[in-house]
Amino acid sequence: MTPVPTAPGGTARSRVRGGPAAPHPRARPRSRGAAAWTPWLYLAPALIVLGALLVYPVGQLGLISLLEYTQAQVSGGEPTSFRGVGNYAELFADAQFWQVLLATVGFAAACVVSTLAVGCALAVLLTRVRAVPRLALMLAALGAWATPAVTGSTVWLLLFDPDFGPVNRVLGLGDHSWTYGRYSAFFLVLLEVVWCSFPFVMVTVYAGIRAVPSEVLEAAALDGASQWRIWRSVLAPMLRPILVVVTIQSIIWDFKVFTQIYVMTGGGGIAGQNLVLNVYAYQKAFAASEYSLGSAIGVVMLVILLAITLVYLRLLRGQGEEL
Repeated sequence: MTPVPTAPGGTARSRVRGGPAAPHPRARPRSRGAAAWTPWLYLAPALIVLGALLVYPVGQLGLISLLEYTQAQVSGGEPTSFRGVGNYAELFADAQFWQVLLATVGFAAACVVSTLAVGCALAVLLTRVRAVPRLALMLAALGAWATPAVTGSTVWLLLFDPDFGPVNRVLGLGDHSWTYGRYSAFFLVLLEVVWCSFPFVMVTVYAGIRAVPSEVLEAAALDGASQWRIWRSVLAPMLRPILVVVTIQSIIWDFKVFTQIYVMTGGGGIAGQNLVLNVYAYQKAFAASEYSLGSAIGVVMLVILLAITLVYLRLLRGQGEEL
């Protein structure tokens, strides 16, 4: 051991002759700026694609909603003029818009509640049946999920057809038309929406249930808890993040339903009694050639869905999830 001279005010150190050299006291750490930009470089291709597919169309939608843009402007017969918020003022002054908005909210709420109820109930059922029935139910649900909306809507119309449909014959309803009345037509569309939407909820919730430790469920059963009490007091709190995800996604999907309403009610029902916002915007834009009003309705829907997304993110942040 060779003594090392002591620096003024310091302490004596010793080093084995020929041993490894001590690290340089002034070694600089790795640049944090380069490390901070590395994730963005990986995300850049996806961000460019999303920007091209989302930002530009949304920008055009917002621009058209501020213009006077009808068939006359499209054909070049009249010049395009700037209206500002005039289209929104005209839209909000229309009583039919508020009726359609209320109907959309009520219909979407009914679809979301029904989809969650059916999906969660079948998810619990999957944990109680044997392998073969579970596989059959999974395949049937995934088949419904994979069916195109136009095809599924047409099949449901055939099932409930007043002349040849088997449902009326089984129920003894004769030639009852399900699409004639407002509420019966909404109910028929709701059945189709739930049929093609519940598989996502069922599969997602089932995966969450399988991740719950079996000891927790066995302890609740030994304490005498019923299946409903186990779901309400044990499973639902543990599956809250998953339930939040499927609820918000169901709200977004059901709020902008178009195909089922358009196909099953013939474009919105008799005298527009089954209109929802998506179909209402389509009629304004393409049937009435009022493209600016249709764009304004689209912007209103976008704002509503963004508000729902922000609520979703707020709930996740409240649960301690990193965003």
